[in-house]
Amino acid sequence: MKKFNIPLFISITVLSLFGLLMVYSSSYIWAEYKYNDPYKYLKSQCLFLILGIITMLIVSKIDYKKYYKYSSKIFSACFILIILVLFIGTERNGSKSWFGIGSFGIQPSEFMKLAMIIFTSKYLYNNKKDIGNIKKGVLPILGLTLIIFILIMLQPDFGTGIILVMGVIGLLFVGGVDLKFFLKIAILGILGIIGLIIAAPYRLKRILSFLNPWTDPLGSGFQIIQSLYAIGPGGLFGFGLGSSRQKHFYLPEPQTDFIFSIISEEFGFMGVLIVSSLFFFIIYKSIKIALKCEDLFGKYLAFGIVFILAFQATLNLSVVIGLLPVTGVTLPFLSYGGSSLLITLASMGIILNISKQNK
Repeated sequence: MKKFNIPLFISITVLSLFGLLMVYSSSYIWAEYKYNDPYKYLKSQCLFLILGIITMLIVSKIDYKKYYKYSSKIFSACFILIILVLFIGTERNGSKSWFGIGSFGIQPSEFMKLAMIIFTSKYLYNNKKDIGNIKKGVLPILGLTLIIFILIMLQPDFGTGIILVMGVIGLLFVGGVDLKFFLKIAILGILGIIGLIIAAPYRLKRILSFLNPWTDPLGSGFQIIQSLYAIGPGGLFGFGLGSSRQKHFYLPEPQTDFIFSIISEEFGFMGVLIVSSLFFFIIYKSIKIALKCEDLFGKYLAFGIVFILAFQATLNLSVVIGLLPVTGVTLPFLSYGGSSLLITLASMGIILNISKQNK
């Protein structure tokens, strides 16, 4: 067994601590106005960061093979939670995705992402001989994924749902499913997205504002315009920590989905480069760990976690710079959000344990 992967752990911790700093920098104006406490979001995120790092260290000591044994129970528990949240969840910004616990909120769909990766990894390991058979090997897990996606969409939470689906598809690709099948899935996915847009007019507004934000600069195009106003003037070194202009009631709740805009404004291109490099290093090291893992379940598990992390980060950054419509997806390690941070750090704990057991 190898020693603890120190470079990966340090990179994760540094990025998370920087996220804590930026949560405070981007939120204190709004927090003081709304709660009369500039440290409101900082205190919440600090608590979850401490819990997250402790969880990561504990999980890094748990043999990842135990998740194979308990995958069905983990999945079932998360499945029950995403059903319950539809009935007894707390509604925020038009989405019923949280269980309210005092001033905190727990988002079960975040836990479902990891549970689905664990369950799919076990499924692929047990059915590796049938994976070439679409009906017998692939459709059952895709059908289950579709059910989970529908339940998450009922909240509604399109961003989390699409990340979960892409994580499963990435695992199927690693598992050896024929490439032609993915082309068919892509066509069905595009048709499905069109259907979802037609079913909910607010999504069509997001698409139109994405194509031309200035068609509704004070409505659906407001966020992306303010985000670009934050990113554009940053220059090489930015305005300096705490000196963002857009967080002064221009960019709505910048500590969440659009925290990268504030990073760009305050630290400029160099800040963006450092953050991007840390993300790249974490993903690169995690892929390397997955490739070196000789146990097939561990390999699938590591790849699934990497796919979720990479796709979520790419999706968030694409939205922030205007390449994709607004989806409401947080930036891992950096955005304000206790459930997202806790699950991301726990997932990294699994990667660290797999790394320790690689030869």
